[in-house]
Order: sequence, then C-alpha cells, then structure tokens
Amino acid sequence: MKYGVNRKVLLITAGIVWMAAGANILRIGIVTWLTDSQYWLFKIGEATVVFLLFFLLVFKKLYYKHTKRIEQKKKEKNCPFSFFDVKGWIVMVFMITFGITIRSFHLLPDAFISVFYTGLSLALMSTGVLFIRYWWVSRKSNLLTPPPEE
Repeated sequence: MKYGVNRKVLLITAGIVWMAAGANILRIGIVTWLTDSQYWLFKIGEATVVFLLFFLLVFKKLYYKHTKRIEQKKKEKNCPFSFFDVKGWIVMVFMITFGITIRSFHLLPDAFISVFYTGLSLALMSTGVLFIRYWWVSRKSNLLTPPPEE
C-alpha cells in the first residue's frame, strides 16, 4: 500500500466517524421529535433507556474490540478505512440501509423514530468521544496499550 496511516490516526478517524454518524442520526431524531411534541418527559426517559442499552451493551464493547484490534496492528501504514473490520463495515451498511428504508416507507411511527434515533445518536457520539479520548491520552506514547475493559 503506497498510502497508509498509523494506528493513532485510525483511532482519531474512528472517533470522528462515530461522532459524525451520531450527529447525523441526532439531526434526524430532533427533526422528527419536533413534529411530535407530546409527552416530552416520557420521550426523554425512553431516549435515555435506548442510549443506555446501546452504549452499555453494544457500542462500548465495540469500542474495546476495535481499539484492541487497532493497537495490535503490526504494520505502521494501514488502510485509512481499517478502523472497522469487514464485519463492522457490513453492519454499518446494513444499519444505514435499514434506517433509510424504514424512514422512506414510514414503516415505524415518528414517535418511535424520534426517541430511538435520539438515544442511538447519543450512544454513537459517546462512543466517538471514547475513541478520541483514548487517542488524546495515548497520542504522545509510541506504544498504544488496550484500554482496560470495565
């Protein structure tokens, strides 16, 4: 590979991609939320549950998995897209396609979309913050060590 990036760049790239995806989903969630303004307090509670479920049970584990995989890369020049493995890219494409399809064909009510997308987006952005925080902490060291799993 003529062009490649080091492991630290992969970490910051992962953080930026996760945060950008979360920001886009948050935009959709807020726009949908504003069209259905009933029961704000209940919707905030539901969005919090969605956030906690996705962040604690899915995305935090993916953060550890991908951080560990990035740190174990032996090559100094890596593909700029290798912050995800193949399975991660397939899941991302599936989720994007599924989300667009659901919204395009109105398969779920806006009340669900607003709550689900808001909670999901906050979980995505929080995971992005974890990647960027880890990059920031390890940016001056030559060796990256995996973050301790909690």
